[in-house]
Amino acid sequence: MSTGTGGNSAPGHLPTPQTPSGNRGPGTRSNSMFSSLKIRNYRLFAAGQAVSNTGTWMQRIAQDWLVLSLTGSASAVGVTIALQFLPMLLFGLYGGVLADRLPKRPLLIATQIAMGLTGVALAALTLAGHVQVWHVYLAAFLLGLVTVVDNPARQTFVSEMVGPAQVANAVSLNSANFQSARLVGPAIAGVLITAVGSGWAFLLNGLSFAAPIAALLMMRTRELYVVEPRPRAKGQLREGLRYVAGRPELVWPIVLVGFIGTFGFNFPIWLSAFVDDVFHADAGTYGLFNTLIAAGSLAGALLAARRGNTRLRVLVTAAVLFSALLLVTAFAPGFWLFAALLVPVGMFGLTVNVVANSSVQMATDPAMRGRVMALYMMVFTGGTPVGAPLVGWITDTYGARLGMAAGGLVSLAAAVAVGLILRRVGNLRLRVGRHGLTFVPAAAPQRELAPAA
Repeated sequence: MSTGTGGNSAPGHLPTPQTPSGNRGPGTRSNSMFSSLKIRNYRLFAAGQAVSNTGTWMQRIAQDWLVLSLTGSASAVGVTIALQFLPMLLFGLYGGVLADRLPKRPLLIATQIAMGLTGVALAALTLAGHVQVWHVYLAAFLLGLVTVVDNPARQTFVSEMVGPAQVANAVSLNSANFQSARLVGPAIAGVLITAVGSGWAFLLNGLSFAAPIAALLMMRTRELYVVEPRPRAKGQLREGLRYVAGRPELVWPIVLVGFIGTFGFNFPIWLSAFVDDVFHADAGTYGLFNTLIAAGSLAGALLAARRGNTRLRVLVTAAVLFSALLLVTAFAPGFWLFAALLVPVGMFGLTVNVVANSSVQMATDPAMRGRVMALYMMVFTGGTPVGAPLVGWITDTYGARLGMAAGGLVSLAAAVAVGLILRRVGNLRLRVGRHGLTFVPAAAPQRELAPAA
């Protein structure tokens, strides 16, 4: 573990597993867009996630529709979303401590089982005709509690499957996987809800977790880049916070995604307001807008996988472009121009997430990665219960255009400020070379700031 602070700190090496002779090792670097899929363990993981992500999107749509049907209130839908994200805001850091203390693969098997059971329980109540809105609230909160542990464990397990040279590619493919499910899951949910009701969507989501559980059980453990769990000790939560606080290459990407996640990713609020108040359209148009953002996000994830770039300069540039596009889209004069701009908005928004995620993981010592990624996810998603009501109030009070513009303006200010700060502390970027991970200045790539410990 590096003991330096600020721009001179660097991550340690990941442990290297034994590689069968004659085979490409899990950490072998490749420029292919799908290079991580050459690794058997990651291929299994990705296949399982494709199934469960589709089920997750089905449940999201069915859950919102069920709450709306039971209450007739859009605010009740907002309460459901807030309850699902609230545990991450309250307990996210403790989830990171558990992720560092416990072996990742068994922990993920447990979280997948728990998530599947919440879907099956909600399905049973709905299909039996006994479901009430508080049941949905409780299921959303319990799912959020499981996510507190699942998120950092799943994020950090990526590096254990693929090794340091493939982390950026694997993170990008994870995002592409999720966005692909975003295109398919809601469509399946819509058909199921119309044909047989929300309960079957919940049931299929619960059963879908059998796929990632099977994938985890089928993995070859000898090919994992296993990080030894940290023994239980006092002050591990504070240790994680101190570790992040002294490293600008961790602090500022986390701060940036915090602002963008809180104020820039409020598309359900903005798009529904544009559909209803600006374009006076119907639910089909709302679905179209979400599909366009998902398509742009998928393209952004695939481009990030091909590029494999974790430079902080790329992160700041993508954040500036995303925020500027929000401002331009907010004042787009016509329907089709607005719709077309949603594609690059989704693409650059996803690029921000992928580059920030992979750069933070690669800059973190493996023994600290669970706590650091828990902080990352807490800031990124935990801001939703705070930002969404504020953005919603601005949108309701001043209109959809000013609501989206306000989110873009705050995000743009954060991106510019973080860019100036990073430039002042050394314009750091990460490089993966033959000798491990190094930080080098973007303006002078031959001079290393700090070699990996």
